[in-house]
Amino acid sequence: MLTETKVFDRIGTESDQITPAYYNIVMGLTLLWGFGINWLMVKNIDPGLFAGLHPIIFMIGYFACSIVGCIIFQKSDKPLISFLGYNLVVLPLGLLVNMVVAQYNPSIVQDALRTTGMVTIAMMILGSLFPKFFQKIAGALTIALISVIVIELITVFVFKTHHGIFDWIVVLIFCGYIGYDWARANMIPKTVDNAIDSAAALYMDIIFLFLRILRIVGGRD
Repeated sequence: MLTETKVFDRIGTESDQITPAYYNIVMGLTLLWGFGINWLMVKNIDPGLFAGLHPIIFMIGYFACSIVGCIIFQKSDKPLISFLGYNLVVLPLGLLVNMVVAQYNPSIVQDALRTTGMVTIAMMILGSLFPKFFQKIAGALTIALISVIVIELITVFVFKTHHGIFDWIVVLIFCGYIGYDWARANMIPKTVDNAIDSAAALYMDIIFLFLRILRIVGGRD
């Protein structure tokens, strides 16, 4: 079932609520599922399979699948449907991670993973301690991210260059998003469906944070 109310706008629910501990366990397991699927894709799918695929075709498929997945998990109030939408986000992002990770030495990837993990935990703690602060900066984060993406695309495709400062800015933005999404995840009704939806939002934040940290650590354009 799809509703007109997005997950983070829900202030009430007809579904059974669960304990905070169970809620966090469901979020954690959902995140682990997504990361596990990505790990299996990196281990078992040869990134060379997509070498001959035109970038525009890949990007169209990537965005189409991701957008449909986001719409499903944000609109649905049924755990299984939300989990389906979550997987529609996990799969294309997994392919992207696979193609990017293949360019780096395993030791660099491990460093990036450790850094991402520590940063994520730190931002979750801050999100719990200062939820109102992260709510206030949510709009600024969105404007900043859109601005950086537009400017970065112009510098890459028009001026054929990439400035490392963009990676650091995007890292800071997604740090903010992790704190914000964690804070609001704990402000909505604690149901299984909301736990899955919250995990999906956090999953995307963490994956994009990891990709940028990887580029910084690896020193690659």
